Amino acid sequence: MELGVSAPERRGEVKLSDGRALGYAEWGPRDGTPVLFFSGAAMGSRLGFGTHLLDEARVRLIAVDRPGLGASDPRPDRTLADWPSDVAALTRALELPPFGVVGFSQGAPFALACAAAGLPGAVAVVSGQDDLRHPGFAGALASDVAGMLDAVTADQAAFETSFAQSAGPELLWKIAIDASSPVDQAVYRDEAFAAAYRESLEEGFRQGAAGYARDLALALSPWPFTVESISVPVDLWYGGHDVSIVHSPDHGATMTTRIPGARRHLLSEAGGSLLWTHAGEILRTLLSRLSGGR
Repeated sequence: MELGVSAPERRGEVKLSDGRALGYAEWGPRDGTPVLFFSGAAMGSRLGFGTHLLDEARVRLIAVDRPGLGASDPRPDRTLADWPSDVAALTRALELPPFGVVGFSQGAPFALACAAAGLPGAVAVVSGQDDLRHPGFAGALASDVAGMLDAVTADQAAFETSFAQSAGPELLWKIAIDASSPVDQAVYRDEAFAAAYRESLEEGFRQGAAGYARDLALALSPWPFTVESISVPVDLWYGGHDVSIVHSPDHGATMTTRIPGARRHLLSEAGGSLLWTHAGEILRTLLSRLSGGR
């Protein structure tokens, strides 16, 4: 199976008003419909998806490094509410027309923050990390996850320091493999995918682990926006074989009821890696939503 993980065709960075650099990688035609990609935990912008489909689909895929990861400078004391302003600056600098956003795994809260700010025309959340503090998940979380939530609540700075001391590319790779179903392990161990994924983790930790630790803390903290206020179209995609304890405890069912007009796609045969195994379907649906279709 072609997984669409070719190396970026172009790389660049935008200088923001506070002097920081925001790095990104691109695939597909420059005049294609822009789709911004917010990747998963600790990943740099090296790893795209569906790159073999972009020319025919006329999609310009732009993977953006969050602050402190990859080629993006850190943003001290950043919150989830800060991310939309960085994204807005990027879209202005690149003079993008209306665009879509795909948020994978830990990139999901960042995608939804942009949706709440009204920036994209449509959003796809794929194997997304959920709002794990929602009351409906009380008692349903794995003990490790519940413990992290408690630790962030007690002392976020100490939580970040602890994770930054222990995290690295090899640990994140091991977590991805060990915490996956056989369906996903088959994808992650594909030779081309494994090489691209591991390169993206090396990129993500290029500046150390502080950027990843902050991302994790922000995803586990109370989100500074309400998903109930989102008015742009949102599709949530999950695989029935996704067994990750930090994605959604109910494969997006609760989140779908909370976001007005959201649609849930639960693919029983897929795993958490469906962003790569079902890239065409995800892109086609996002493009349809951008054009006002269903």
